[in-house]
Amino acid sequence: MAKMITLFVVCLVLFASINVSANFMDTFLVVGKVYCDTCRCGFETSASKYLPGSRVRIECKNRDTNDLAYTVEGFTNSKGEYKILVNSDRRDEFCDVVLIRSSDPMCAEPNTGRDRARVVLTSNNGMVSNTRFANSMGFLSNEPLASCTKILQQYEFSEDQF
Repeated sequence: MAKMITLFVVCLVLFASINVSANFMDTFLVVGKVYCDTCRCGFETSASKYLPGSRVRIECKNRDTNDLAYTVEGFTNSKGEYKILVNSDRRDEFCDVVLIRSSDPMCAEPNTGRDRARVVLTSNNGMVSNTRFANSMGFLSNEPLASCTKILQQYEFSEDQF
């Protein structure tokens, strides 16, 4: 009888650990940054500043109907970085991190093309880690910095190209 109880307890512990492991596999951490494009050039430069306290949202839409299926919001920390936990596998959905609100009223215009970042939130894709890194997203400054001409020369651009 003692062997039977021991076997039952071992099976119960194994089942519980498998269940916990399966739940872990359905949890994802989405990490990214939000910046202010102080030169209004459309990408991060050495003059870009990161925006603490900005709001972002993960939106997942059904592949077939394009209906919104899941959302979760987060804020950037003092370094302009966000970390958002998604507690379920979104395998049949397209998921994007989108800009919601800038913390800087002088840099609040979402940069078209840099206002969202696609993330894959499923464990059914060969990725080992449950951490997903989203591309940086940016807002445009109301006015470019005076030093932007010199900064853009580093990238072999001139102000006329923007």
